[in-house]
Amino acid sequence: MGVYAGGSSRMLVTPCPEGVTPLFAPKFIFSLLDTMNLNYPWGDSRRFNSYSGYFRRLMGGRVQKVTLDAGFGCPNRDGTISTGGCTFCDNEAFCPSYCRPGKSIRQQIEEGIEFHARRYRTAGRFLAYFQAYSNTYAPLERLREVYDEALSVPGVAGIVVGTRPDCIDEEKLDYFAALAHTRYVAIEYGIESCYDRTLKKVNRGHDFATARRAVEMTAARNIHVGAHFILGLPGETEQMLLDQTEKINALPLTTIKFHQLQLFRGTAMAAEYAASPSRFHFWPLKEYIDFFIDILERLRPDLVIERFAGEAPPRYHAGPVWGLVRNEQLLAMFEQRLAERDTWQGRLYVGA
Repeated sequence: MGVYAGGSSRMLVTPCPEGVTPLFAPKFIFSLLDTMNLNYPWGDSRRFNSYSGYFRRLMGGRVQKVTLDAGFGCPNRDGTISTGGCTFCDNEAFCPSYCRPGKSIRQQIEEGIEFHARRYRTAGRFLAYFQAYSNTYAPLERLREVYDEALSVPGVAGIVVGTRPDCIDEEKLDYFAALAHTRYVAIEYGIESCYDRTLKKVNRGHDFATARRAVEMTAARNIHVGAHFILGLPGETEQMLLDQTEKINALPLTTIKFHQLQLFRGTAMAAEYAASPSRFHFWPLKEYIDFFIDILERLRPDLVIERFAGEAPPRYHAGPVWGLVRNEQLLAMFEQRLAERDTWQGRLYVGA
């Protein structure tokens, strides 16, 4: 069996052993690769540079995020930039029950650790994940209070700070860079699209150049930097989404998230869909997985893929959905399809 280990070699995948169903065949292949100690450039035998593998290499084991709401606002909602917010946004759809700004940061973390410890028994360390709204949209002194409190909780190995690229500056980045000397620190920017026309249509309130500057300023301080993109925003074709991988690859990112477009009740975009559904395109699940693999093949091998699709409780949805499919099921389908197509992250990537 020939195995890709870097360069331009092509991976040859063994056929399913007799009696092994296709669903479990990828696990057989990956187990065999591990036994042979033959890996992809990112250091393991999975066909993409996974977030879990990244932390196993970085910290030696499973690390679990604990989602928090520190009560920060958003300049795209309070009138500083706009009052309507992004047309797709509903933060409530992604906030777990323990995550409420009325609770202290310590209480949210402790309840979150208890919640995840029941589900993920192998998680020994946790990341305080500040997800709701813009978590650098406050004076530096307020940021110090919040993040110093989070890092003081036992079991917390670091912080992940979700924010907008227009809510960061040199002084704030210097503070995070100082923290990063001893703890894991990542800044995660909502970029959503590389196309300014799209960003304007969804009332994002910033352009792609702003996002690029924020990412570059963050990476220059040796802070881990992530980005979030939405696939399927109105007006963007599949070719546009494939083409934007070139701009994504040029960003000095550590991690990246992709979500399929989801419409949530009460948002401006849900109203747009109700008025003109023909302007929107939603992939069926299997087609989405195939299309995302087309994107994955073009992405830099060193980019850590945190997520390729999202889920939210059914009560929030206002548009087409895939049904009650959990992230674990999506991941299994994704890895099975990668094996069926005999492909991997970066297979079509052409470096600068």
